[in-house]
Amino acid sequence: MKLRALFRTKSVDRITRESETVVEHTLKRTLTSFDLTMLGIGAIIGTGIFAAIGTATAGNADRPGAGPAIILSFALTAVACIFSALCYAEFAAMIPISGSAYTYAYATLGEMVAWIIGWDLIIEYAVGNIAVAISWAAHFNDVLEHAFGLRLPGWLTMDYETATRTPGVIDSAPHLLGFPIVMNLAAVAIVALVTWVLVIGVKESAVFNNVMVGIKIVILLLFVWVGFKYVQPDHFRPFIPNGWAGVQAGAALIFFSYIGFDAVSTAAEETRNPKRDIPIGIIGSLLICTVIYVAVAAVLIGIMPWTELGVADPLPKALAFIHLDRAAGIVSFGAVVAFTAVLLVFQLGQPRIFFSMSRDGLLPKIFAAVHPRYRTPHVTTIWTGVFVAFFALFSPLDKIVELTNIGTLFAFVLVCMGVMILRHRDPHRPRPFKTPWIPLLPIWLVILWYLPREILHEDWGKRFEHTVVLLLSAAGVLFSIIGIYAWLKRRRVPEIVKTEFALAGIGSCVWLMAGLPALTWWRFAGWLAIGLTIYALYGSRHSRMADRVVQLPAHLNAVTPGAVVMAGVVWWAAPHPYSLIVPILILLGLSFYAFYATQRRNA
Repeated sequence: MKLRALFRTKSVDRITRESETVVEHTLKRTLTSFDLTMLGIGAIIGTGIFAAIGTATAGNADRPGAGPAIILSFALTAVACIFSALCYAEFAAMIPISGSAYTYAYATLGEMVAWIIGWDLIIEYAVGNIAVAISWAAHFNDVLEHAFGLRLPGWLTMDYETATRTPGVIDSAPHLLGFPIVMNLAAVAIVALVTWVLVIGVKESAVFNNVMVGIKIVILLLFVWVGFKYVQPDHFRPFIPNGWAGVQAGAALIFFSYIGFDAVSTAAEETRNPKRDIPIGIIGSLLICTVIYVAVAAVLIGIMPWTELGVADPLPKALAFIHLDRAAGIVSFGAVVAFTAVLLVFQLGQPRIFFSMSRDGLLPKIFAAVHPRYRTPHVTTIWTGVFVAFFALFSPLDKIVELTNIGTLFAFVLVCMGVMILRHRDPHRPRPFKTPWIPLLPIWLVILWYLPREILHEDWGKRFEHTVVLLLSAAGVLFSIIGIYAWLKRRRVPEIVKTEFALAGIGSCVWLMAGLPALTWWRFAGWLAIGLTIYALYGSRHSRMADRVVQLPAHLNAVTPGAVVMAGVVWWAAPHPYSLIVPILILLGLSFYAFYATQRRNA
């Protein structure tokens, strides 16, 4: 196997043909544009608007709050997401196959990058669902208390780390051999229920999701309607209390509020008319959610001082602040519904990515198994449920959320890159939906004027990330000038020049990633190193793009367990930062040696 085989691409024609001809690995097409729009809303409206909006507004010791300008943060984040959404829509209409960004990367950036994206999407869908399940458990306990006067014991609804910070939980927990038993069984229960619903069938799941989406939209509109009469204009002054630093920090955090619209594209293979319905579902759900978010944020700021919103349940607290306790209980119920809908959509997306990777030979065939009766990928659905439930049992929320953010932004960056590459490589391919071309010259010029001064006062990490944004802006200026000149001269505008929105998507995602801590970057690098190791040892040798399956050399089979154990021991025992850096280097070394040894054996 030559190294260039790692970047072999699968043509769009082959991807489409394989999905249509391999009968035992095909899914039932039942979803409409309405189902997809509701699917997107179900994924987007969730943890962000019901929880993260409070801390993004109020801030904390580590970052400034946006204050009333959280409305502006929502708008800026929406613009950034729209750029990526348009790229997703172009790909999904052109390649209406299950797999989302993984499938798109396979067609443009090569097999190894596609594998990395598929592995990275586990962070967005499965790891992100761990955070949602944990939040669901906490809000469900609040609903029990407000509605029925009951409350589950704390040791059944939180992880051990949180329990140690919560007075009385450890003391009230049962002990086994002197150790307290603390586990989030409520989170496990909801994951099990959602997994069962998805195994039964996606159309039934879509109906279930549509009902829940309708409920939570009504809940949020109820909050806006009830709270509007209590809005105090004085709460909006000053509008930007912490300057643009607060607006950027708020935008970086409430990005979580928009994660989910790309989940629509994972259901492309189960859509009746994907070339028309997928773009409608992605862009429609994003626009609807933005309008709702801005309205909720405006009312929230108006009825309660923004400095007091730094809590996990800001909407109920705001209603309680104006003595509307019954409405606060209803909103708490809406939060539970929202989290359930997000769980459903993300649990729907992750198995279908595994399904596509297995169909390409990068994972064992069992991952592409389809239930004979329900025609759903039941094996990967169940395994995803087991993974989410296991880690939701004892994981702390904050670490899970940070990892979800960087994984999602990285996937968005590569999708935008894929659109640019395919426009240049295959400009004449029919595209039912194309990312529109509008010269963004004024925006590029503003960035080039503003960012250089900010870079001088930043640490090396942010300086590097913002330098990337500056280079992208310079490329954007060049694209705009070439495009405008060709248009004025009535010449054909090159297709690559028409991808300014994709370029803007890359830049905006990098700008948001610049707000994440360095430790999150190292954890993300470790996750990718694990994925690359799996690809080197299995996926690259069993790919359907290869001529034959290449066997691993015997000595590599002997070395691999030792290297993996060594990486695990260092991660567990070594002090920071070596606990992350050394295992990453060990796994990367094992991966590249596996590529080299396999290549020599094949030669």
